[in-house]
Amino acid sequence: MQCQEKLERYLRQEKVGYQIQHHPTAFTAQQIAECEHISGKKVVKSVVVMADHKMALLALPASLRVDLEKVRSLLGARDVRLALEGEFESAFPDCDVGAMPPFGNLYNLPTYVEQSLTRQETIVFPIGSRTETMSMHYADYERLVQPNVIEFALKPSMV
Repeated sequence: MQCQEKLERYLRQEKVGYQIQHHPTAFTAQQIAECEHISGKKVVKSVVVMADHKMALLALPASLRVDLEKVRSLLGARDVRLALEGEFESAFPDCDVGAMPPFGNLYNLPTYVEQSLTRQETIVFPIGSRTETMSMHYADYERLVQPNVIEFALKPSMV
């Protein structure tokens, strides 16, 4: 089953509304924002990290970057680093590498959401391909995924 199909089935089962958008090929979350003419604050990028040799999924606005030192401290880990593609691609077998949705719960990964994302009424995220995204209410996303909400992004002045 492909990622989009898996997500749509899950959301229908949970009776959650969503919309699918198509756009030109985009390789980054910020490019998605540009293609869809929306703020990078609404587009969610999924970043996979290795925290003490265990994978975790971080979800944050496209316009921000991960502060690995904050993540390390907040997770109480000794070592945190960005996961290499070869380390996480098998965890998302139905997705193009780099186009994973922020639904760690569907991939057996703990999910951490950047606190600033919670201020968005609607979020947009890739659904396994470089040309499709899904939008839904953040409140529905939070209810379904039940992520750990923490503040782990670099401050914009530090980016």
